[in-house]
Amino acid sequence: MKRFLRGTIIIVIMIFGCEIIGQVFIKKADTKMTEDISEKIIRFHVLANSDTKDDQELKLKVKDEIIKFIQPKLSESKSIEESREILLKNDEEIKKIADKIIKDNGYSYEVKTELQKENFPVKQYGDIVLPQGEYEAYRVLIGDYKGQNWWCVMFPPLCFVDVTKGQIENEKTKEELGSVLDKNEMEMVCDNKDNIKVKSKVFEVIKELIEK
Repeated sequence: MKRFLRGTIIIVIMIFGCEIIGQVFIKKADTKMTEDISEKIIRFHVLANSDTKDDQELKLKVKDEIIKFIQPKLSESKSIEESREILLKNDEEIKKIADKIIKDNGYSYEVKTELQKENFPVKQYGDIVLPQGEYEAYRVLIGDYKGQNWWCVMFPPLCFVDVTKGQIENEKTKEELGSVLDKNEMEMVCDNKDNIKVKSKVFEVIKELIEK
């Protein structure tokens, strides 16, 4: 009996060791894939002055006008480089649009824009989940920009797909994203909660040993 228990413990320790090593490799692979994904995407963020109801409503008005202006220009972009160039070329006009909306609504907030890399947490957009990581982002900063932000993906042009309208629009989102991400990257960002069942092999083996 003691020999059996000793053998069982050794097996369990070996399996634990293999799983830990496997998880290290998986984490490294996921980190590399996240970096690859972030290199293919430009995000768009509009940060409100504060979280008051009025400031949040103003943020959405600014967002709507900017998207209305930039949509025709970005919708035909075939590469991240082209989208980046379009944003930089129209940066001053975007600031003017934001400034006008702010003034027309009776505010005097300063507006700043920037295109740079920022670290972002995990974010969900419809059926798409972007992993935490450093992404290139075009940001519109209103006033003190301490309020909650509105965000979407500018390249590929997902800002112009209304994911609140259901499955058809979500499929369009996946189609756009699939034009720049490979199969493995798409599997990583697609939110297939019903299909994800993580089960530790260690506990399966232990359960089998106990039941024998």
